[in-house]
Amino acid sequence: MNSERRVRLWALVANVAQGGTVGVDHVCAVSVSATGVDAAAVAVTLRATPREVLYASDRTASDLEELTLTLGEGPCVDAITGGPGLVADLAAPHCRARWPAFAPAAVLAGVHAVFALPLQVGGIRLGVLDLYRARSGGLDGDQLADALALADTACAVLLDGGERDRSAPDEGRPEQVGSQHPEVHQATGMVTVQLGVTAAVALIRLRAFAYSHDRRLRDVAGDVVARRLRFDPTEDTQVGGAG
Repeated sequence: MNSERRVRLWALVANVAQGGTVGVDHVCAVSVSATGVDAAAVAVTLRATPREVLYASDRTASDLEELTLTLGEGPCVDAITGGPGLVADLAAPHCRARWPAFAPAAVLAGVHAVFALPLQVGGIRLGVLDLYRARSGGLDGDQLADALALADTACAVLLDGGERDRSAPDEGRPEQVGSQHPEVHQATGMVTVQLGVTAAVALIRLRAFAYSHDRRLRDVAGDVVARRLRFDPTEDTQVGGAG
């Protein structure tokens, strides 16, 4: 990666931070302007647990991250274990075939192009920088090079501990949010006990229930935590009531 490019982009990020501690929100702001996308988000992942969104630049980014969390598929999921997910047109037939739930839902939400860049140090994946655009079309050479450099910058910020948990779904400024979906973690643990399965399988069951009932994962998790919903190991369906 060209060192001059890194220096130039870091200067832009530092300028957005206005002398304060650089956070992933500042990296996202520069990513949007440098790559010509409309929205950006940074999410981190832990083994067998839901991804945690540290920052979403606007409602669109927040909604797309919610879709990814609920459906468990899409370019932003693939980028965690593979290379960059550079999707120029989610409406294309091969995209709908690869992500049958995510692709049409994303298009319906007004997003046609997604560029998911792993946040990686050696063989360790910390998370992903997700870039969203309303119109279809790929990134040009300079835009892609900038995006990759900014993903490295976001990774460095995470490792340095300068990140702040932020989200701005309703306004143009970020606000503190902390852990966005603690109920999903708690519900996953409860379902592991109810079904006698691993955390990974429990999360899959939660996602499947949310998808089949056209609900958000966090809302289903809230019902599990409140004991309005429990998963019965003797039945294929879930039942209400205390458990």
